[in-house]
Order: sequence, then structure tokens, then C-alpha cells
Amino acid sequence: MLVSAKEMLTKAKAGKYAVGQFNINNLEWTKAILLTAQEQNSPVILGVSEGAGKYMCGYKTVTNMVKAMIEELGITVPVALHLDHGSYEGAKKCIEAGFSSVMFDGSHYPIEENIEKTKELVGICNELGLSLEAEVGSIGGEEDGVVGAGECADPNECKMIADLGVTMLAAGIGNIHGKYPENWAGLSFDTLDAIQQLTGDMPLVLHGGTGIPADMIQKAISLGVSKINVNTECQLAFADATRKYVEAGKDLQGKGFDPRKLLAPGFEAIKETVKEKMELFGSVGKA
Repeated sequence: MLVSAKEMLTKAKAGKYAVGQFNINNLEWTKAILLTAQEQNSPVILGVSEGAGKYMCGYKTVTNMVKAMIEELGITVPVALHLDHGSYEGAKKCIEAGFSSVMFDGSHYPIEENIEKTKELVGICNELGLSLEAEVGSIGGEEDGVVGAGECADPNECKMIADLGVTMLAAGIGNIHGKYPENWAGLSFDTLDAIQQLTGDMPLVLHGGTGIPADMIQKAISLGVSKINVNTECQLAFADATRKYVEAGKDLQGKGFDPRKLLAPGFEAIKETVKEKMELFGSVGKA
């Protein structure tokens, strides 16, 4: 059964830990993340970008796969299925397809329009018992073709959006998607602190969790970050393990070309990455 992310994030904020959102791209990804969450007794959020949703044959396919997998694998930890960086239309489609949580990224709209669209989605999500994530100030790097420089959000605008009744808030604090450049200035904890002081108990979300040093992650959690998104790191681990398998010629030995064998090292690499992140975020044993 899918649950809204509200309860798990409220608990995380109060307990000073964070729940990981791990993006899924296919069956292997989903299975690896769900099994690791169960083994670590950790709540988990499965993120689906609009591009990944399209790749997996639409949101309905994703919902059905995840629900069936939870049942077949006997997963008992809380699992939220969440649209990552959703457009207004995308958010509505995912609500219709049975997602338990959506993100509406209105950060590229003027603040008035972001407020108006967010307010409408708050009403729909509240009625259906879904969690809603909003964004203020764009997150840097590239996300499905949208490139941002990693600017910092205006704490007052964050408060305006938080006051609409969203479940969680993603605010730009100098973080970026993908790999961090060598001249990256680091996270702006002053901005984060100012946002947390104005938004109170609201769980804050840190996008671009790949490549942020562990001490910065822990400091961000201490300042109210309760949800951290990881995507690139699992992709890199999967690609690396798959490359080593092929370079070692294992796909040419016996039935090594069978996808169940070919993809197994990558699958294990995702599991290992997710486990490390759950330990770092402090969500192990918190289901």
C-alpha cells in the first residue's frame, strides 16, 4: 500500500533525521530500493520525474508496478510514490494515476502564479489525502533539460508558499542536480536557517543530494531538512558496476548475457548506495 509522505516527514523533522527520496527508472531500480528500505526498516520515497514516467510507459504503469511489487515482496515499511519536479499538468496526471505524493515545481513562474497554482493543488491533495511538495527558487544543474545555476530562495517567498498548506517545501540553498562542479560554493546554511525560522515545523527538502559532503548533509538535517533527493548517485553506481561486468567479459561466459545476470551487479550497487544514504540520513530503523 502506498502512503502519503506527510507522516514520515513530520516524524523525521521531529526526530532530526531525513527520509531519502530515491528516483526510480525501471523495475530493477524499484526492486532494489524497496528491498533495501525493508532490510533497513526505513521509510522511503520513490521519486519519478516526468521523463522517467514517460520512459516507463506512463504514470499508471508505474503506480501498478510499484503497488504490485510492494505486495509481492511483502514490503511493510511506509512507501510514498512521488512525482519529482512536476509541472502543473504532470501533477494532475499523477494524482489521477494513483500516486500518493506529488511535487509541483512552480519555481519558474512569477511568485503570484506559483501561489495560485499551488493553492489549487493543495485543495485537491488535501481532499485525497496526498502529500504535496512545492518549490521556491530554482535548484541548479540540469533536471530534464531545465538548467539552473543553484541560486538561493527568498525566505519570505518560502513562507508565502508554506502558508498555503503544502506538506513540504523545496528551497534552493545553492544545491544543484547532477555532479557538483569543482568551484561549487557549498550550501548556504544562512538561507536554510532563515527559511526554517519562518516556516517552523514544515519539513524542508534538499534536492541534488548526490555529491554533497556528509557533514553538510548532517548540518542541513539539523536545520530542518527532512527529505533528501538522490538520483545521480544510484545511476553512477549502476553504470559503474555494469561496465565492470562487461569489461571483465562476464557477459560472454556461459549465460552471462541473460539480463538477470547482466543487470545483477548494477542492482546490488544501487542497493549498496541506498543503504549508505539511509545510514547517513538517519532513517534506518525508523519505519
